[in-house]
Parts: sequence; structure tokens; C-alpha cells
Amino acid sequence: MSVQEYLDKHMLSRKIEDAVNAAVRAKTPDPVLFISNHMKKGVSSVITKVKARQILDSRGIPTVEVELYTNKGVFRASVPCGDSTGMYEAVELRDGDKGTYLGTAVTKAVKNINEKISEALVGMDPTVQLQIDQAMIDLDKTEKKSELGANAILAVSIAACRAGAAEKEVPLYKHIADLSGKTNTILPVPAFTVISGGKHSGNSLPVQDIMILPTGAVRFEEALQMGSETYHHLKAVITEKYGANGCNVGEDGGFVPDISRQVLPLCLTILVFHIIDQRTLPLTPVREGLDIVREAIGRTGYNDKIKIGIGVAATEFCIDYPIASIEDPFDKEDWEHSKRFCGLGLCQVVGDDLLMSNPKRIERAIHESACNSLLLKINQIGTVTEAVDVVKMAKEAHWGVVVSQRFGETNDCFIADLAVALGAGQIKAGAPCRGERVAKYNQLLRIEQELGDQAVYAGEDWRL
Repeated sequence: MSVQEYLDKHMLSRKIEDAVNAAVRAKTPDPVLFISNHMKKGVSSVITKVKARQILDSRGIPTVEVELYTNKGVFRASVPCGDSTGMYEAVELRDGDKGTYLGTAVTKAVKNINEKISEALVGMDPTVQLQIDQAMIDLDKTEKKSELGANAILAVSIAACRAGAAEKEVPLYKHIADLSGKTNTILPVPAFTVISGGKHSGNSLPVQDIMILPTGAVRFEEALQMGSETYHHLKAVITEKYGANGCNVGEDGGFVPDISRQVLPLCLTILVFHIIDQRTLPLTPVREGLDIVREAIGRTGYNDKIKIGIGVAATEFCIDYPIASIEDPFDKEDWEHSKRFCGLGLCQVVGDDLLMSNPKRIERAIHESACNSLLLKINQIGTVTEAVDVVKMAKEAHWGVVVSQRFGETNDCFIADLAVALGAGQIKAGAPCRGERVAKYNQLLRIEQELGDQAVYAGEDWRL
């Protein structure tokens, strides 16, 4: 084939002429670079390679990282890991060899990506997220992604999502919003963990965490400032009451003061406590924790602008404190009491272990009114597409949505873009402390700045 025949076959003369004309119109100081980029934009992107490796999460436990290649670049994603897994969530594939990372290595999941998933996805358009995710689901062939591993599938799904955004030349949150059919984006209210308890802390606080929600802020930037200032005032309060050792932090950055060891009433007594005179109730570890958080909020001067959330608690706290949100007040199989508690209408009742981001359990909870908010943990479901779908389900039921971290986190800030894109209204990414937690909040700052006058902070409408 002659040079001219080659040029004619691929219409290169016309394409080069168009690129040169564009460079002239742009008056670019670097025409070669401009023409190169212009030509590159004219080529539809496809996935050319998917490569995975084992890295460590914030606890020093292995997790999966993926690099997905297209002719537009390389796109990286890493997945979070839960401290515990439930029978209703997608399976996190681990090797189980006790001689390597105490059985937590993920080389099987990595191998599945490098040898099976990569082969299935090469040549696909990265903008078609649904087809990419469905291809992996079909390849796995199990209900809970136990063959390939949800950790393998999710890492690729997120990386592909980033590649799709790059191909469309839009921010990640805008691409996800397009995938979900949303036309508006919302900066979520952050639920900052300020005190950690339960098995993640080593103290006597029987609930998992106490959080603050700056619902009275006007912008996310202001909300982050409120959270940070309150966190540091709380550090001072804890130092005064418990000593400097009380300012050690848990896995998600919350302080772990040595809360008193008095017995917390069982959650099953919630339905009785709400009718008792609150002054007759004894001091409990949770009440003690709430008191020091309230004192810290008082020192900031943000009293009317910050609400409190707790992982597990009793009804009386909603009356004496500005409790706006409670996660899993009962056991994950106690549907009856969850329904009755939600029916009291005291605050947002978030389904975490009750739901496990599982569509069937969400559907049941909606039908039985067992809670009124979804805690979305994307690794419990396994793909971007399925995460979008369950959020739609929750929103259609007029539920709140909290996009959540896991205790084993990485510096990947995908959930920040996801929360904005889906208009979740709430994000739980831990304390305003520790790099893997702050990474999410810093990304939200960037998004707000990028949106400029179009930025909307959920604020008082955090549950809508």
C-alpha cells in the first residue's frame, strides 16, 4: 500500500488538516502538543489492559488495587474492607492461608482480575458502566460474587468508572450522576466520628461511635471547619477529664477516652425508656460520651448548627441530646423491634447490619418500615451500577442515604464523588483526622470549589 493509499484509507489528511486548523484558531503556543491532544480526542477509548496488585489498607491488612488502561490513560482504584462481614453481603475473597498475612491475603482476587476479568473487559468502551459491571457479574455466576470476589469486581468497577469520566472529559461525580440519571449534585453533610467505642476502641463505650453532623453550615467548607474545630475542642475536654491517653484514636480517627464502666441498658429496653422521666435514668457510658461531645460543641459556639449521631443507643438520648441519627438500634435480625423503634419518629434510623446494602433486605425494610435510611457500603454490594440502583430504591421510598466508609480504608476517595453524584445528603468518612479519612473530605472541598456558584450543600435538608 502506498503512502497516499494509506492516508486515503484512514482519512488522515482530513483529520490532520482539522487538527492544524484548530491549533491555529486556538493560537496555541505549542502546536505539536495541541495537535497531538486534538487527534487523541478523536479516537474512541477502549479498555486495553487491567492489572491488579495486593496493597495494604489503613489497618495494615491486604486489599486490592487495580490499574485499568485505555488509550486515554491509566486509571487506578482500591477497595475498602469491612472489619466484619455478613452473610447477606457480597463476598470479600481472601486466600485463607494462615501462614501469609494471617490468612487475609488477597492474591486469589488479584489473580482473578489479571487472568479472568482483564480478558473479559479488554476492548470494551469504559463509558458503558452497566455493560462492564454486568460482564463481571456474568463471569462470576454466583449470587454474592464469591467466585471472583467482590473486592476484585468492585476495584475494577471503580477504575472503569474513572476511565469513563475521563473519556467523556467530565469530573467523576458528573459521570456518576449521568449514569444514575440525576441532573443535580449535592454536597453531603459529613457525619464526623469524634468518639469511637465498641470493639474498635478498647474503652468501655458499648456503642460503635458518636458522630457530629454540621447541618447548620451553609457550605461544605464551613461544615468541615465546624467538624475540625469541634474535634480539637473535644480533644481538650478529654485531656482535662481523662488525661492525654484519652486522646488516642480508634481505627476511624475517633477519640477513645476511658468512659466509665457502668452498664448500658440493653437496646431492647428502648421502647420502655422513652416514657420514663429522664432525670431518673442513671449515668451510662453513652450518656457520659454524649456529655463531653456536647461540651466540646458548646466551646465552639456552634450549638444550634451541629447535631449528633450514634451507632447504637437508646431512645432517651434523643430527648436529652440533639440526636438526629441512630444506626442499628437492634440486632440485624430483629425486624420487629426495629420497626417499632422507627415508628416512634424520634430521629433518622439508619440500617447498617440490618440491610448490608443488600437489595432484598432493603426492599423488605421499606415494606415493613423497619428503618428510614440506608447506610451504603459499596463493597457490600460490589459494583458501581448496583450501588446506584440501591440508592435509587432508597430515594424512591423517601429514605435518607448515608454513603459510608469501612474500617479498613485506603486513600481512594471514590465515595466522595459518589455521595455528591447521587445526592445522598450524608457521608460518613470517619474523623477529621487520619489520611485515609481526610482524603474523602478534601475531595469534597475540591468538588465544591469546582462547582463554584452551582455548589449546593445539603445542610438542613440532609435527609432529603
